[in-house]
Amino acid sequence: MGYRIGVDVGGSFTDFAVLDDSGALTTLKVFSRPDAPGAEITAGLGRLAADHGITPAEVGYFTHGTTVGINTVIQRNGPALALFTTTGFEDVLELARLKIPQIHNLYSKRPTPLIPRDRVFGIAERMGADGQPVTPPARADVAARVAQAQAGGAEGIVLAFLHAYRNPAHEQAVAAIIAEIAPGLPVVTSAGTWPVIREYERSITAVVSAYVQPRVAQYLDRFEAALLARGVSVPAHITKSNGGVMGIAQARAECVQMILSGTASGVIGAGWLARECGFARVLSLDIGGTSADVAVILDGVPQYGTGEVIGDFQIHIPSVAVSSVGQGGGSVAAVNADGILTVGPQSAGSTPGPACYGRGGVQPTITDAMAAANLIGHGTLGYGAVTVDRAAARAAIAPLAAKLGASIEETAASIVEIAVSAMYAEVSGLISRFGIDPREFHLFAFGGAGAMLACFLARELDMKGVVVPPTPASSRRLGAHRRPAQRFHPHPVPRPDRRGRSSPRRPAGRAGGDGPRLARGAGPCGRGADHRQRRHALSGPVLRD
Repeated sequence: MGYRIGVDVGGSFTDFAVLDDSGALTTLKVFSRPDAPGAEITAGLGRLAADHGITPAEVGYFTHGTTVGINTVIQRNGPALALFTTTGFEDVLELARLKIPQIHNLYSKRPTPLIPRDRVFGIAERMGADGQPVTPPARADVAARVAQAQAGGAEGIVLAFLHAYRNPAHEQAVAAIIAEIAPGLPVVTSAGTWPVIREYERSITAVVSAYVQPRVAQYLDRFEAALLARGVSVPAHITKSNGGVMGIAQARAECVQMILSGTASGVIGAGWLARECGFARVLSLDIGGTSADVAVILDGVPQYGTGEVIGDFQIHIPSVAVSSVGQGGGSVAAVNADGILTVGPQSAGSTPGPACYGRGGVQPTITDAMAAANLIGHGTLGYGAVTVDRAAARAAIAPLAAKLGASIEETAASIVEIAVSAMYAEVSGLISRFGIDPREFHLFAFGGAGAMLACFLARELDMKGVVVPPTPASSRRLGAHRRPAQRFHPHPVPRPDRRGRSSPRRPAGRAGGDGPRLARGAGPCGRGADHRQRRHALSGPVLRD
């Protein structure tokens, strides 16, 4: 008999879903091993062989999704990077789009960039808007900036030059110079990552890709080694952010394409299950150990878009439209210097995990709050992987309660309320974006902690009801089983002016970033026939945000 195995590696648990030729489902859950990536794969395959008699030789298809990338951004534990941009545009990450994340929140702040301003350097180069070189980069200039970046502790360099989406020659030339000057120093180019128009959008996508690349690549190396060690000979597939799959070699080179890997699989799986169960309108709620992810699903089909928010940042690649917030079952609660109770985004993970897991954890988490409030712990969790220790949960929360002058039960309730409040704020934005009425939707909860918090969120949103599958942790893997390989290729397309001509070259030396500019001395409202504007097309389905 042949088997199809899907594996989802989260921050706390790793879930296996196995389908045989008859369609029968077998599920398994083991602890994730952030300290030894790949070990959870070895452990899971060993359990499948020992408990269910499934040998590696019988595996005909193996697909995998992981939250390593998104968790790296949410927890901000990636490498120290430097950004090289066109001289005069060093503030690109600081300025972004000059938008306040939450316009109705008086305390809303723009996020701190992943690369601080003192590690952003300008290179004296310029590419014209039509893709023609204006000022080529000089080797001496690049060498000086590399020395400054290394002196500042940079472990990798991101190149994002003006108009590189039209012609990546300058980025490629500088990358070649860096390879000669500092061999072994990782370099990521914006055009090589995702060559979209708009300076900030292309830059932040490249920065996020470089930020997650070391951890993702290391994980994939160990993952591949674990499969070979267990004798799994079929090529492994990695779930992409758009819901498709790709090979390990492509995933290693294009890490940003899999940043929503596990999340996209969950939405695809939830859509299929919702359709099979007769629920036409659902909001999927996928809560793991680190984050909570919400998506809109209509008639079993998830919504797609670009510019999805990963932690505090947007990435501009085609993906399943998902909103993520750093509130998972393992999110740590603390009292800050101002005496205010906070929850997340830091997570206790699986090692040591929440205090109630009995694995040496002492930091209070959302799961501990649920245990202390006597809402969980009346049976085992994770298909028998965890036995809840309520006394340990109460002991972990007690110091917070003392600081707040409240009882353990009141503090536990506050932790849950703060977590649900953060989810509510994120879901409200998604609801407004798609113009839907939550009263017409069911909340489809899955993931290790989805069912634990779903009713609280559904009540706040006044939703129609809550749906929880019998094996909620396997939804992601079911989604991965049902996806084909698919790929999108962006390329710039000149937009004709009103006379049907392609936009001409922008005059050399004109200031400004990528995108539309007004011609000086043009007609009414400053717009003339030579108004310079370009857009992008995607070879394949066009996804618009």
